[in-house]
Amino acid sequence: MNFINSFIQWFSDHPEILVGLGISSIFIFLLSILGISWFVANIPEDYFLESKRKPTKWRKQKPMLRLALIFGKNIIGLFLIIGGLLMLVLPGQGLLTIVTGLLLINYPGKYRLEQKLVGKPSIFRTLNWIRIKANKPPLKRNTSQQ
Repeated sequence: MNFINSFIQWFSDHPEILVGLGISSIFIFLLSILGISWFVANIPEDYFLESKRKPTKWRKQKPMLRLALIFGKNIIGLFLIIGGLLMLVLPGQGLLTIVTGLLLINYPGKYRLEQKLVGKPSIFRTLNWIRIKANKPPLKRNTSQQ
């Protein structure tokens, strides 16, 4: 109980940090809502048909630009994960923001995780609902993923 009182006292002594966290929470919440819709709308409709991710055209054509974009994407994903963790105790969509961050960053097994998530009927329907709202064709997937 002493730790909690110290924690509350510390925030009382530093209200600017609480205000900054609140503003950051609102910003990350809006970014995650808008970002998810944009990302889902820009997924190629055949993205989940292959068992392995296809290499991008940029891999050989523009390697430095590709590396810069990957670095930026991973930084944004990391900030979303941190913001989502903060939103677990602050106002905002913590879990949704964490998932968005996880989908942005690169790590081994990411494509398999994405396919597993899309294999859940409720998630697949929600993704296609977002795509319909964005006037995009529905996603396709292997029948073995259903």
